[in-house]
Amino acid sequence: MKTAANYMVVMFMIMFWLFRVVVAYMAGIGKSFMVAPINQVVEIVILFISLICIALVIKRKLFAGIIYLVANFGYYGVYLYNNVMPIIQGNQLTVTNGLNAFISLVAVILSIVVVMDLLSDKTKKPADKSTEWFYANKDLDRNLDDRADKNQYKTL
Repeated sequence: MKTAANYMVVMFMIMFWLFRVVVAYMAGIGKSFMVAPINQVVEIVILFISLICIALVIKRKLFAGIIYLVANFGYYGVYLYNNVMPIIQGNQLTVTNGLNAFISLVAVILSIVVVMDLLSDKTKKPADKSTEWFYANKDLDRNLDDRADKNQYKTL
């Protein structure tokens, strides 16, 4: 990880993953929570895929970001569509539909940001090598003779 933005993206991935673990746990024990998964089994599979992708995104692997994007679009994109369509068709807006749509939108946006962050490593400007030979070469450093005056004279 190279920049603070890389750390922030990974932290958001971990926070969202922990939130979805809580959602899956609450649905598994049968208690009501503010967000409910579409399918409990698919949710758990997505959680394991996300955990592996988080570890690989930390190592800056592009294919992990693409897998994360496909998994999130496949699950949360459908969930977003299913929650937004009743609102568009004029059915009554409920708090659960709105919250489910918001959480799904966050998941989709987060997956896009992860891929953009990983792609930004590939598009950065390479280092300027035109003067590197001079500064990296220790043979061209100034060597002082034993007889040289080492006083640091200051003028007024």
